[in-house]
Amino acid sequence: MNPLTYRAAGVDIDAGEDAVRRIAPLARATARPEVLAGVGGFAAFVRVPSGYREPVMVSSADGVGTKLKVAFLADRHDTVGVDLVAMGVNDVLVHGAEPLYFLDYIGTARLDPARVEAIVTGVVAGCRLAGCALVGGETAELPDLYAPGEYDLAGFAVGIAERSRIVDGARVRPGDVVLGLASSGLHSNGYALARRIVFDVMKLTVDAMLPGTGRTVADELLTPTRIYAKPVRALLERVEVRAMAHVTGGGLPGNLPRVLPERCCARISRAAWTPPPVFATLQRAGQIAEAEMFRAFNMGIGYVIVLPPTDADLAIGVLRDAGETVLRLGEIVAGERGVELVA
Repeated sequence: MNPLTYRAAGVDIDAGEDAVRRIAPLARATARPEVLAGVGGFAAFVRVPSGYREPVMVSSADGVGTKLKVAFLADRHDTVGVDLVAMGVNDVLVHGAEPLYFLDYIGTARLDPARVEAIVTGVVAGCRLAGCALVGGETAELPDLYAPGEYDLAGFAVGIAERSRIVDGARVRPGDVVLGLASSGLHSNGYALARRIVFDVMKLTVDAMLPGTGRTVADELLTPTRIYAKPVRALLERVEVRAMAHVTGGGLPGNLPRVLPERCCARISRAAWTPPPVFATLQRAGQIAEAEMFRAFNMGIGYVIVLPPTDADLAIGVLRDAGETVLRLGEIVAGERGVELVA
């Protein structure tokens, strides 16, 4: 028997080193002044930015989920990194934190340096949209854990907030206005259901046109999640924001109540917006009840902001000037904590 090697067992150290060489210059493009040392060491070093009197670190971990299955089918890997960043930074943003730095984890059956580079290109694009630095991460070759050609992603976002300015929903009151920022589509949630409908019920391929959208399945389903960091950070400097919610798994009914105090209900007018066409296509093809659609998907609203009515018009102007599509969804009313969808 020939002597065994790590490569023969399925782990290619040379490929891992090649991947790191490709990643390092990409990460440097996201550098912030606070980054003292990043990709390449055992750990990254980031100092606390100046200007904070009582800084609080705000952190989040998330992944992309089964949206990755669509990326595998389409062999398109340069957008899911944006999703990875979005899922983390939008979560820390909810509490008023400035995204500071980000780390990623890529686990795969076999390290393909070019594919890793494509994934990290998306991560870098997301970090630049968020204004945070990619300071490090991990790539792991695990041939006995993942199916050939597949991988999983995890991301870790760290932000910073002034303790006195943390947004936690405690000041929400009946009469407050609820604004919504438009999503780019499905974002990164509901893909177990969406894939079942598109590939099993509609029997489409990734290259087929998705009815009602004017786009291919791959183009529609791989549209990256919007990153709201810069517009929302600008808003926080201009008005009093009392609560915010990132609309992910569970939709509006599952996420907005997480930032509402007791005896405050968000009354949302269903007539306030028209969801993007992809949602009507999925609902019709899958014969999905309206309530289930709102639990599984964001229905065109990716982020929610609650603020006093006196600040609503200014907030809408600030957000629109920053390029966001802003919708006045409804108001906070007295009642059981939750979301009430009305006609």
